[in-house]
Amino acid sequence: MTPFLRPSPAPSSLPSPPLPSPLPSSLPARLPSLTGLRFLAALLVVCYHLSRQVGALPVLSPLAWYGRSGVTFFFVLSGFVLAWTYADSPVPAHRFYRRRLARIWPLHALTTGASLAVFAAVGAAVPVTAALWSLPLLHPWDRTTVMGGNPAGWSLGDEGWFYLLFPLLLRLRPGLRTAALCCASGPLLWLAGSAVTDPSLRSWLLDYLPLSRTPQFLLGVALALALRRGRLPALPLLPTALATAAFHLALVPWHHAVPDPAWHSPYIASQLLSAPLFAALITAAAQADLRHPGGPLTRRPWTLLGDWSFAWYLIHEITFRPWLHHYGHPTPGLPTATTWLLLLTTSLTLAAILHHLVEHPLERLLRDHPTPPAPTHLPRPRPTDGSTGRQAPEAPSAARQR
Repeated sequence: MTPFLRPSPAPSSLPSPPLPSPLPSSLPARLPSLTGLRFLAALLVVCYHLSRQVGALPVLSPLAWYGRSGVTFFFVLSGFVLAWTYADSPVPAHRFYRRRLARIWPLHALTTGASLAVFAAVGAAVPVTAALWSLPLLHPWDRTTVMGGNPAGWSLGDEGWFYLLFPLLLRLRPGLRTAALCCASGPLLWLAGSAVTDPSLRSWLLDYLPLSRTPQFLLGVALALALRRGRLPALPLLPTALATAAFHLALVPWHHAVPDPAWHSPYIASQLLSAPLFAALITAAAQADLRHPGGPLTRRPWTLLGDWSFAWYLIHEITFRPWLHHYGHPTPGLPTATTWLLLLTTSLTLAAILHHLVEHPLERLLRDHPTPPAPTHLPRPRPTDGSTGRQAPEAPSAARQR
């Protein structure tokens, strides 16, 4: 089958000016700081759900009140990492699809089953139809099934759509103009939300529908390709991180001024307007890995937590439900903080177990394995005459005998 990826042009054919700090001649396959950042994005999402479902904490909850923006980070990161990985490594499309399904589907199916079991155990309605639609990753395409069987898994349906598009996107080789259009799409979609009067419909159209999230994935693809070609200026990591934090700080007074159901509230804006900032943060972290390997986020504790983050994202809400059903909401103050610590620790421990015992082993089992080269058959040495040490005369072949 013809590979869906074409090699990037030789560096000598690129007319763009060199970066202020040139990239290394040999680009690494992995950028470990991005794995560390993935844990921080998952932590933001977990704290968002703890704040809204369990109870609010001073300082932390206002900062994480719109931590749902961490999903936007994941979408941009997904496009960036896939483009970085496959840009110069031709792979048939069917092999790419198999690898991605091996990466996300086993844990998705397991946590969907666990979520349905918890729903049944606590006496809640069991969304069987939505769960069935979620197994082929089609649930976000319908407003009634968007949450699937495990509400945290809605984003995997969007990822499935992105994976379907990815071979075509790499053939098109999107560049910086595409990245600029993707950055502009967020504000435009947010403004277009003013035309939808139903808050629930608006949320589905702008938060969950895969078409609305595609520019975020495409932005990551375009920036990774631009970075590989040496077409991006150097971005300082610390100022970029501070700008991203400042955006989330600005959501605090915005939240107090505008209620969530309003189209101009930060509820949807946090998802759509944060993509350029997250894209800059991801690019700056990748550049730091390329120019100064061994940064803080590349250390083993961060990368290990990043490895657990996918399982943590899928399992954390499932652990909250039985606790809330049995104990209810804690009183404000120390009981809420203690409950946070307990649920954070428990869900992260479960995520580590799932990663090491389910996610990683099944991915290795299900993804394709390179076909080993055919063994080279060397001619057998002709036997020697024991008395003289000389090779014995070659025996006649069957053809000669006939």
